[in-house]
Amino acid sequence: MHVHETDPAALVAMLSLDDADELLTGTAIRTPAVRVARDGSVLGETAYVRRGASIAGRPLSGLVDPRKALDLFAGGATIVFQGLHRYHPPLTDLVARLELELGHPCQANAYLTPPGSQGFAVHSDSHDVFVFQTHGTKQWEVHHPRGERPCDHGEHAGDCRVDDVLLRPGLSLYLPTGTPHAARAQDDASLHVTIGINQLTWRGLVRRTVDQLLDEVDEGHLPAGWVGHGDDLAPGLVDRLQALALALADVDPAAAVDRETERFLTSRNSRLRGGLHDVLAVDRIDPDTVLRRRAGRPCVVSPVGDRLRLLVGDRFVEVPGRVAAAVDVVRDRETLTPADLGLDEASNLVLARRLVREGLLEVRE
Repeated sequence: MHVHETDPAALVAMLSLDDADELLTGTAIRTPAVRVARDGSVLGETAYVRRGASIAGRPLSGLVDPRKALDLFAGGATIVFQGLHRYHPPLTDLVARLELELGHPCQANAYLTPPGSQGFAVHSDSHDVFVFQTHGTKQWEVHHPRGERPCDHGEHAGDCRVDDVLLRPGLSLYLPTGTPHAARAQDDASLHVTIGINQLTWRGLVRRTVDQLLDEVDEGHLPAGWVGHGDDLAPGLVDRLQALALALADVDPAAAVDRETERFLTSRNSRLRGGLHDVLAVDRIDPDTVLRRRAGRPCVVSPVGDRLRLLVGDRFVEVPGRVAAAVDVVRDRETLTPADLGLDEASNLVLARRLVREGLLEVRE
């Protein structure tokens, strides 16, 4: 566990109480983007979704009924906003940057709890969690093992040490994977955001690498009557295991890492906020137009013959190898102008406009 203090305004700007109010009551938010919990139990959707909702004459399922949700909140229930990194811009940008910094998929949820209430009982998460408070205060109960035995809240509950942490705006809390915890709002409504880090593991990387080799093992059927006659089955298994071992010895680690990089980056959200303005402005870009790397967009460069292959998130872009130095400028600088790319004026504009269209750069207003 670690507690950190920073400027409260910076954290409140990520998701204020007004933001939560607008999401819940002023938008057509739907499940599973919202769930509701009370006294340790998650309520069924029928308690807070509208019946008979439609759009353009077609049924619209899972539409949250603000009145029902507010009544539940007034009765002590916690409103959970799930997957905020997909639809709330400040957290979209934060998560995009975190994913590139950490190299692990991240997610953002928020918990709106009425005064004096607790939405969930003591529990632990299967991923690391960063928590920061944006409204009110919340008392956190964090359990730590005293020795080697993990906290299980059963007959060995005495093996745990419990720390109490009062979170307020400006304070953030880090909880490693598996840390048992619970939290209760104090005298005012509480709103906090959790950033979950869904760690990629060595086991996963090895499994994905080996799975490609397993696809090469034939799908021939085991011989009839093999049960009870293992000696008849063993030679065929030995042959296939030996072939797999030889294939493993020939695995190119660099190529496997490249595949993992591509898998991770192309599976992330396609973040194109402001893209409409870019489409309208792209033809007006001139040598002095200020451009900016889009938040959380990668730029992984690989040579392919006499060309460069750029992985820019959800797609690949190929450019001539002669623009390598210009691509380095794009990768190394947060803001730039076409004139900074170091090519002739026409080539500067062609490359800059291309990278705006592909979503790597955006026009800075």
